[in-house]
Amino acid sequence: MRYFGALLFIITCNAVNAATLKPKLIAYRDDYAVADTDTVVRKSSVSAGISYGSDALFFGRTGPIKYPFMSTDIIFNAKPGFFIYGSAVKVLGYKPLVDEIDIGGGYYYRLSKKFTGTISYTRFFFNKEAAIIKSSASNDINWKNSYDWKYLKTSFTADYLFGKSYDIFTTITNSKYIESSFNVFNDQDFLSINPSVNLIFGTQNFVQRYAVDHDYRLEADNIFIMNENGRRARANAKFNMLNYSFKIPLAYNMPHYTLEASYKYSIPVNVEGMLKNRRESFFNFTFYYVFY
Repeated sequence: MRYFGALLFIITCNAVNAATLKPKLIAYRDDYAVADTDTVVRKSSVSAGISYGSDALFFGRTGPIKYPFMSTDIIFNAKPGFFIYGSAVKVLGYKPLVDEIDIGGGYYYRLSKKFTGTISYTRFFFNKEAAIIKSSASNDINWKNSYDWKYLKTSFTADYLFGKSYDIFTTITNSKYIESSFNVFNDQDFLSINPSVNLIFGTQNFVQRYAVDHDYRLEADNIFIMNENGRRARANAKFNMLNYSFKIPLAYNMPHYTLEASYKYSIPVNVEGMLKNRRESFFNFTFYYVFY
């Protein structure tokens, strides 16, 4: 199981967070919850997972109200490093049967024992009634590079969002993956923890696009726009720090599956307009299974 520690969009991404896989359930995003371990399976495999999240997070931004969700993911990893994936998201308590479907693919590479990376493309499809803030996006190109310093792992991720809105993001993550030296119920299982600190920088035109697309919800959602090309729109186009967060995932691992619970504390900054993002705690639960 120590070879499965990292299944990656999505879920990430991020990922409904973002941002986001992975390999973590492989979409290398942080917008939806995915298992947060960080070892890559270097053989052909199929991974399937299901997640629950307390709220949808997208590049450090949430909607005006909470949108708890369930998501499912499936990923095919080829031994040379190529992968393809798909995911579906259902926001709980709202009408659409499926709010979002994502499909994508990419390539994992290892330049040295300590330096690894991925490059991927994801296409987002949303139900016309979807209200999550991520529905203002349609395409994402993601490039992630990681270096293992032994006592700390540093990742630098660049994202380019295009289609309905155009944005660029950079995410810096420092994490430390730790496995237990003891077993829990049998001689094959173990616990793992991968605490991390994340910094997100970028533009936020997608917030303006969300406001324009959901004009009929502005009063209820407390999102204000002057006009699509006005002062607030120009402010959204500035490259600023958007969010910093702290995450603690705890996982129970068996040879073919992992069950993970995670807590994330998110601090949004430079929130434009009247999108009322505040400091928020996120709880996610993920189960995934690996076939090969």
